[in-house]
This record gives sequence, C-alpha cells and structure tokens, in this order.
Amino acid sequence: MQTSDFTYQLPEELIAQHPSPERDHSRLMLYDPNSQRLEHHRFYEILNLLSPGDLLVLNNSKVIPARLFGSKPSMERAIEVLILHRIEADRYACLLRPAKRVKIGDRIDFGVGDDFYAVCTGQLSDGQREIEFHYRGIFQERLEELGTMPLPPYIKERLADPDRYQTVYAKEDGSAAAPTAGLHFTERLLEKLRARGIETAFVTLHVGLGTFRPVKVEDVESHEMHSEYYVLPEETVAAIEACRARGNRVIAVGTTSCRVLESVATDFGHLKAHSASTSIFIYPGYEFKVLDGLITNFHLPESTLLMLVSAFIGRENALALYRRAVELRYRFFSFGDAMLLWKGSDRSKQVSDIAFDEVFFDDGEQAHGGGGCR
Repeated sequence: MQTSDFTYQLPEELIAQHPSPERDHSRLMLYDPNSQRLEHHRFYEILNLLSPGDLLVLNNSKVIPARLFGSKPSMERAIEVLILHRIEADRYACLLRPAKRVKIGDRIDFGVGDDFYAVCTGQLSDGQREIEFHYRGIFQERLEELGTMPLPPYIKERLADPDRYQTVYAKEDGSAAAPTAGLHFTERLLEKLRARGIETAFVTLHVGLGTFRPVKVEDVESHEMHSEYYVLPEETVAAIEACRARGNRVIAVGTTSCRVLESVATDFGHLKAHSASTSIFIYPGYEFKVLDGLITNFHLPESTLLMLVSAFIGRENALALYRRAVELRYRFFSFGDAMLLWKGSDRSKQVSDIAFDEVFFDDGEQAHGGGGCR
C-alpha cells in the first residue's frame, strides 16, 4: 500500500481559515456504505441522525497556549518555543525555532525575568529539545499570560477568539492541537442530544503536533507513528458496555477518540480502564473492534488521518466522498466541515462501482434528491 494511494486534489481556497460563525451551523456529510446513501446536512441536524440510546465518545483534552516567544541575551532574533508534551515535572518536549542556535544549558527569557524562564536541558529525536521551565506561581496560569494558541500550519489568518479552537467540553490541559471534530458541538446541542436519550462519555487524548506530520515514506507500513498520551476512564468503559448491551451504536467524535478506544481494545482484546501512550496506526486492513460510527473533519491528503477514515469505510469510498466534497465546496481541515460515517459491513463494496443515493438537506447547490453521482 502506497502513500500516494491516499492523495486527492484540493483547491487552496477550500482550506478553512476561520471557524463557522456558529459552531453547529457547519455542514455535515452523512455516508452509510451499507446503503450507499449520501446525505448533506447542517451539523445541528445530527440530533435527528442519531437514535436514543446511541453513545457519543468525546475527547475532553484542552489545548494549552503552547507557543511562546523568548530570547537569549546573545541573540537579537526571537526564539519560538512550541510545547509538545510534558516529560515529567517541569520538563517538556518542545520545538524551537531557530533550534540550532540554542545549546544545552542555554537560558531563554520571556520578558519577565526570573518569574518565568526556560533552560534547554537535552536534545530529543525529530529535532525536539527537552526544556525545563522555571517560574513563580502556577505553570498553567503563566502560560495563559505569556503564551498563544498554536494553530495548525495551514491556517494563515489570525484567530480573533481563541476559545473557538477549544471544544465547549474541553477540561484536561495538555493538547498542542485541538480535537477538531468536537469543535462543531455547542452546549445547547449537547443538552438537546442528552434530552433525546443520546448519551455522551469522555476520553482524554492529548493531541500532539505529530498529527500534522506528513507521511514521508512511500510504503505506508514503514511509517513511524507519533505517540500521544490517553486516559480511558472506568465510567466510559461502563457506558460503552451498556450501549452494546442494549443494541445501540458507539460513535467516536474524532479520530482521537477513535484511537483511544481502538488502542485499548487492540492491546487487551477488550475495553478496560487504562492510561498510557498510544502510537496505534490505523490504515486499510485494520479491523475495528469498538466503533459503529465516526464523526470527523476532512483531512490532509496522504495523512494518517485520511488513512484511518479509509480503513473505516474503504479507501475508494473515502476518496470518492472527498472528491464530492470538493465539488460541493465543503470547507476542509481544522475549521472546516464534518462527516458522520457509519461503518460498512462490506468495505470491499466501492462507490466507484455503485452510484450514490444522494440527498440534500442543507442549502447546498442542488435541490433535495440526486443519485447517479460516482
């Protein structure tokens, strides 16, 4: 399987540079590979696309203001410090720019003297540095004061409201990037879902910038996946088991939630409360053990996230849906639109062979009805 098997043509203007004016008014593409039904909605209509008793599993990790700008006494140019993840105590894995000008033992100041500064204490793999922070007070509060939100590299415009790069249920500090599938939910929509009997449960996976790292090898199986820390709580395991017992569906909100559940089920053969780091790499051929559905945004060409979606519904199916999304001017990537995908019982059945049964419920380019799309 080749990395180039997961490419598609994306006009640059479809890369969303800012969030939808209202979180739950983004567009939602619904695809069921079993019926080949393709529907186009607004995200708030998910209320009517799920059934009472279904379970949404959401990632409650919170993005920290992990980008800092400091300086060395011997340098006029600013040093950018991007916190990736905590190693232990006050030592963190970071990316520095320019990295080659910072040596082990060098101090980086952030304009507040001894109240908050950093020392380079080691060199890690992939160009990362181990940085130890020294500060007065509470580390997270100092970050809130001095740091900025680390937006993905393809977002070029300034974000007016940093809260729009957080989910409304973000709780556990630790991510360098948002679990973006959850950005479409509002507190009101979650309340409506619960009132209808659609349940929610939470996992934590701290998203690292490795999620944006391109696959640099042509042979997919040779790619070395990045590692991310997760927590699967006992109450979430119990909620999934109860959902299964009553015959309802488990839907992961985002590839991050998916990776937590599938990592634990793969490692232990069943779900159990657990915390660890995962480097699970899901690509076509993987057999899903937990999920019935997946809510996700549209991902980068040749990315591990697109490979995960391709494993869930089939590669040709995924690429055909992406081509259709481009035709209909869906918005892509972190601030873009979403998909609700049901797992196919036969992922060898491809949309290149069968026409979509396509219906429009949003205000897209076509009236209700369709079909014949290949």
